[in-house]
Amino acid sequence: MKKFIAISFLAFFLGGCTVGPNYKKPTANVPGSYRGLTPEEAEKANANSIGDQKWAQVFEDEQLQALIRTALQQNYDVRIAGTRILQAQAQLGITRADQYPNVAAGASISDQRSARSSFFPAFERSTGAVNVSASWELDFWGKFRRATEAARANLLASEWARQEVITTLVANVSASYFQLRALDLELEISKRTLASRRESLRLTSVLADHGSTSLLDVRQAEQLVFTAAAEIPFLEQQIEQRENFISILLGKNPGSVVRGQELTEQKHSPEIPPGLPSSLLERRADIREAEQQLIAANAQIGVARAAYFPQISLSGSAGFQSAALSDLFSGPAGAWNFGASLTQPIFTSGRLRSNVRLAEAQQQTALLFYEQTIQGAFRDVSDGLIAYRKSREFRVQQELLFQSAQDAARLSNLRYNGGVTGYLEVLTNETNAFSAELGLVQAQLNELLALVQVYQALGGGWQQ
Repeated sequence: MKKFIAISFLAFFLGGCTVGPNYKKPTANVPGSYRGLTPEEAEKANANSIGDQKWAQVFEDEQLQALIRTALQQNYDVRIAGTRILQAQAQLGITRADQYPNVAAGASISDQRSARSSFFPAFERSTGAVNVSASWELDFWGKFRRATEAARANLLASEWARQEVITTLVANVSASYFQLRALDLELEISKRTLASRRESLRLTSVLADHGSTSLLDVRQAEQLVFTAAAEIPFLEQQIEQRENFISILLGKNPGSVVRGQELTEQKHSPEIPPGLPSSLLERRADIREAEQQLIAANAQIGVARAAYFPQISLSGSAGFQSAALSDLFSGPAGAWNFGASLTQPIFTSGRLRSNVRLAEAQQQTALLFYEQTIQGAFRDVSDGLIAYRKSREFRVQQELLFQSAQDAARLSNLRYNGGVTGYLEVLTNETNAFSAELGLVQAQLNELLALVQVYQALGGGWQQ
């Protein structure tokens, strides 16, 4: 037993010997500023970023906030990501247990009897045994510690993966809600336009009946009615399908969705603070996940290299054994044994070398994926900033276009009622006004969708 204790202390003393490379954070190629900002915005950039804000601060519609809360609680992707964290926690416990001894206890009792025969006398024998055994593969070269390091990194990666799922979910619910409110507004415009054009058709028909206008004007008025009427079932189809999509995001069966503020009432700042590019590496959940995967792959190199070295195992047991249960715990019944074994690979046909090369290649793959993720993140932010600025500019021009088209339609109706022009002019300008108003709704939607895009690209949404 003294030998066992001595070797155990030796194992702890040598436990600092860990083969394989220690992880060093790669140097990232971080730009000085985000592309997509104007020179004035780039100069005013500071550490504050909309990506640091909680989603309830960015999206102020109370009904949208309620939908997001429901989605975070019930969405299946979030729940699946949570179970993967539990799996990673369990795997970490399994891997970490390899560093420590395995101890087991046992007891046995047996009774043998033999009847007397012509050749052998009768006999009866009873035996009992109680023992405790232990076995331990010493982690001289850090194989189990490196494996534990990899398992711990995989656990953190799964946690960051869940945060990425939450970020994506918040963005999807918000974008889908804004799209739903845009469809609602387009349907409202179409129904209002249809009612107005039906009244115009009625008046034109009355004039045609009295010979004040031609049948051609009636047919042209009918075209305006049919154009507006055709939009309504198409929009109603899109609305129900969008509601179904939102319901699935909420973890519910397809159904209706409660609305909040109108599309035009959604509040958002004209300027979006992106913050410093260097802070994106710490805020984006997918970058943090990729880094943890790199750490795990780096640790696996140490696991593969440790296989080159001898495996040293200790085993021992102690207990009592006696032919009489009453003497089981007496001095002469005590027994113990201790053993140690060493196994050194000699010829493996290149298996160990190939395992090391495989681990190194996987580490290089994880490194490239990490760098690619960072590069993609900066592109996402740049695309979002450009989209937000340009969509605002487009929306301003679309407002002017709608105002002009609306006034042209009003003037053409006045000219037609005064007998100055034909109904073709009314037809053209009414169609242009209708299209311009729907285009304005789309421009307002695109601006809100660009806001969601920037917020998601900056890593916002997972902060609770």
